[in-house]
Amino acid sequence: MRKIKKILISQPEPSEKSPYDDLVEKYNVKIDFRPFIQVESISLKDFRKQKIDVLSHTAVIFTARTAVDHFFHICGELRINIPETMKYFCMSETIAFYLQKYIVYRKRKIFFGNGSLSSLLELTNSSKHKGEKFFLVLADSFKLEVPKTFEKAKLKVTRAVLYRTVASDLSGLKLKDYDIISFFSPQEIKSLQNNFPDFEQGNILFAAFGPATAKAIKAAKYILSIEAPKSEMPSMSKALDIFLKTNL
Repeated sequence: MRKIKKILISQPEPSEKSPYDDLVEKYNVKIDFRPFIQVESISLKDFRKQKIDVLSHTAVIFTARTAVDHFFHICGELRINIPETMKYFCMSETIAFYLQKYIVYRKRKIFFGNGSLSSLLELTNSSKHKGEKFFLVLADSFKLEVPKTFEKAKLKVTRAVLYRTVASDLSGLKLKDYDIISFFSPQEIKSLQNNFPDFEQGNILFAAFGPATAKAIKAAKYILSIEAPKSEMPSMSKALDIFLKTNL
């Protein structure tokens, strides 16, 4: 195995100090960040094809901050004003607080769970909210488990795909300069193949975060060398730490 000198993280560069900075100092490696995918709103034309009336709903469900951005973006495109009576159900407190970017927080009915889908279901399925008509904001690559969870509970839920994940333009990126490339989603593997159709892995080590990402790497006939999360390495930075400690 060649000496690890340079690592590529397929994510945006952290805006603040991160565990990756510790790896740079600890192992004298260079770490670059380059997002392999990006999220964009669907067009107004594509939204209208779904034949959904936003204002016929009494509550909105958000499972990510990205969903918040694209919900208010499409409402702006449609030139509709969301009534103060609209209820907002968020998977976590962080998402709920993010709503302040678009609404006066203290004047709205906002509810949030502890970060799990089950906690969000408990909120929406309570007796005081069961009569609501929910607008569930989704990405084009949503996990079927999410809408099915609410539908199985007999809630009135409309699936609304408002944003999509697309491959980033990776022109100018020299993959052969890196000893390790870390991936975080299956879509990033597709982006790799779209941007570099003639790419051969060679001696480059691939790292994956999450079972779906690991599965996508193997399905694409690449070799996977580092996999997280696991009990001893709950994050990608920790997985790299353990790997570098063993192999440098």
